[in-house]
Amino acid sequence: MEKLKSLVPDSLKRMVAESTPDSLPRTCSSLLNFFSDMELFHQMVRDLTDPERAFCGKNKDAALELKQKGNQCFLNEDYGSALTCYSEALRLAPVDVDDMDKNLVAALYVNRASVLHKLDLLMEGRRDCNRALQISPSYAKAWYRRGKMNASLGNFEDAVHDLNIAKNLELSFGGQRQIESELRIITDMFERTESSLVQHKENELDLLDEPDQIKLKCVITPNKGRGMVAPSDIPPASLVHAEEPYALIISKHCRETHCHYCLNDLPPDKVSCTSCSIPLYCSQRCQIRAGGQMLRNHPVKHGIQGNISHNLDTYISEITLGNDSESDVDIPEHKHECQGVHWPTVFPSEIALAGRALIKSLAERSPVANFVDMLNLSQNYPQIHPESKLELHIYSIILLYCLQHSSRTELLLNGASIAQIVILISQIRVNSMTIFRMKSADVNGPLHQFGKFSHSEVSLTSNVEQVKVGQAIYRVGSLFNHSCQPNIGAYFVSRSLFIRTTEFVAVGCPLELSYGPQAGQWDCKDRLKFLKDEYSFRCECRACAEVNLSDLVLNAFHCVSPNCPGIVLDSCVVNCEKQKTRHVQSATGISTLEPFMQVDMLKCLPSNGSLRIDPGFCLKCDSYCDLESSFAAVNRAWISITRLKDTMVSGEISTTVLTAALNSLCLLRSTLHAYNKRISELKDAATIRSCCKVEDNLAEAFCLVGELQLALDHCKASIEILEKLYGPNHIVIGYELVKLSSIQLSMGDRTAVKNINRVSEIFSRYYGSHADKMFPYLQPLQGKLTKLVQ
Repeated sequence: MEKLKSLVPDSLKRMVAESTPDSLPRTCSSLLNFFSDMELFHQMVRDLTDPERAFCGKNKDAALELKQKGNQCFLNEDYGSALTCYSEALRLAPVDVDDMDKNLVAALYVNRASVLHKLDLLMEGRRDCNRALQISPSYAKAWYRRGKMNASLGNFEDAVHDLNIAKNLELSFGGQRQIESELRIITDMFERTESSLVQHKENELDLLDEPDQIKLKCVITPNKGRGMVAPSDIPPASLVHAEEPYALIISKHCRETHCHYCLNDLPPDKVSCTSCSIPLYCSQRCQIRAGGQMLRNHPVKHGIQGNISHNLDTYISEITLGNDSESDVDIPEHKHECQGVHWPTVFPSEIALAGRALIKSLAERSPVANFVDMLNLSQNYPQIHPESKLELHIYSIILLYCLQHSSRTELLLNGASIAQIVILISQIRVNSMTIFRMKSADVNGPLHQFGKFSHSEVSLTSNVEQVKVGQAIYRVGSLFNHSCQPNIGAYFVSRSLFIRTTEFVAVGCPLELSYGPQAGQWDCKDRLKFLKDEYSFRCECRACAEVNLSDLVLNAFHCVSPNCPGIVLDSCVVNCEKQKTRHVQSATGISTLEPFMQVDMLKCLPSNGSLRIDPGFCLKCDSYCDLESSFAAVNRAWISITRLKDTMVSGEISTTVLTAALNSLCLLRSTLHAYNKRISELKDAATIRSCCKVEDNLAEAFCLVGELQLALDHCKASIEILEKLYGPNHIVIGYELVKLSSIQLSMGDRTAVKNINRVSEIFSRYYGSHADKMFPYLQPLQGKLTKLVQ
């Protein structure tokens, strides 16, 4: 990309930099003509589209080599490594290649099933046996392994069926005798046991039942354009919108850990694409819905000969023929990428997402000339930086070449078509939504007994964090406008978008969610910069338009008068506050944003009504604070806190380091305002948004050394500060309460019941009936609590 950009003449660069949506066809055509005569450009296109040059096709020799490594690891009882080898071999193995008279993919599935059996992953192992049998129905070893799995699961009737089929197919006398011996044992167990059949369907992407959604109203406002409003009074936690994506792409860093279709975590028996080695899926269902082929490598009848009863024949068919309905997908999103080429892995995610959206639009028979209009999304092309405009032009030209090669798209290779793609990418930049998954990273302490639970039973701190797993276009979801003080929240279950109210919304009020920054989490200047850089608009929500207590205290310093709770601001905060559109001259004009901050506002601001917002001066008593000294004190404290964090990574925490960190916390408390978020979530000097949590780090550190009471105290202190910024029912408080209750459970503290119930209430407020699905660790916590109470 950089090489191509450097070769573009300055005159053409200026033309592109000055381009508008109306002039795009001309600039795109000029750049296309320039590249058409350039061998370097055509070489790049060939590298991206020629399967012979790609690194993501199937490779029999590499698969066989990995299979042998897996076999050796299995013999050495290194089952973890064997599992990795077999899974990688499955990713590379062509589905129509044999090895030692057996289909290679089927043999690999059976080998991996054996490993999964050793690892006691019985459901996963049985699914692998099913996959092997869909390819090779007469594979005796697969039936035998499936019978063993079912026996371990207690499905003795199925186990008997599986072993009888295996015996029928087994050619060697010794093998038949072994199967007969096991059949006698399992038949006896079946006759003596009322077995409960253990079944497990592959991921069906089923979603929980919800009441009918509220019919929302789309309006046009002068400041924000289109937006959604409440057609009636809406109570908290109401589901106001649910939607499947128009197009979706997985994040690059999640390609090896998450399903490329549903974006859920990959299981041990992950499934590969049958035609290329790029995507991985959590199930065959996801693999097929993404555009893959059924594993079946045989006619529609299973073809097993012999004396087989009608019931057994039906049993065999159900397992080996799979479910044809799974292949009924309207527009498979991966099919056009699945040609043994690697351009989908090389392009940035937003470019690959544009390709998927374009192919879907054309597959829906949208008019070629206006597929962008059909999406009906806003775009920010006029505000894009000149350098980015050139990059968009080049990516759009290359993407069109790749799509023509892979899908034989009907789009003509001309300036008008390329202009449409440029606009599409600019639409994606400001309308696509980032899909997150909630991840719980547990920190365990030494295995000593505290109360009724050991630290091996309950994680001392359950750190909940969001992980970006994908990017998607939701056509209706994009109509919800932004507010730094949102009244709705968005979350994702699998691919599906859900939007709920987080508070009561009156009829006619805008329904607005946060595009990232929220008041109480980021200060105003950082929020404004982020939204301008990412979405090309200046936020004018209430939190950004009015001087408010949350923005004042977020990064405030402590007054030099020990007993004064007033606020001292630095010049950056002051300058931002003075530029707000609604200036205030007195304390009575300051907004609290939330009712719970009303009392705190009276403590922090002058009682006589006058207000002076200047750097270094206390807003309450007008005392002057030497900010240079205050910054120096904070920087000194940072050193000890950073050292604590470094030692926590290694797990070796000394008393000296802990003591220094505690002293630093005392220094921070005397220097920073009591509600300064940096005491709870300290901003690291290296990255403005990576947080080094002081109180939280101390709580975690004390957990690691077994000082649970001190850990509890610091966790409570962190929550107290965050409640001042967010209120008692914010989702951030729910995450912190998970940590607090897990420590309480480790101590045998029955008051954990109150906090766990509060967590459930907060999560239900934000996620409704999906809370348990999104936070599965809540059920173990509640189970431990039940055990503790008993």
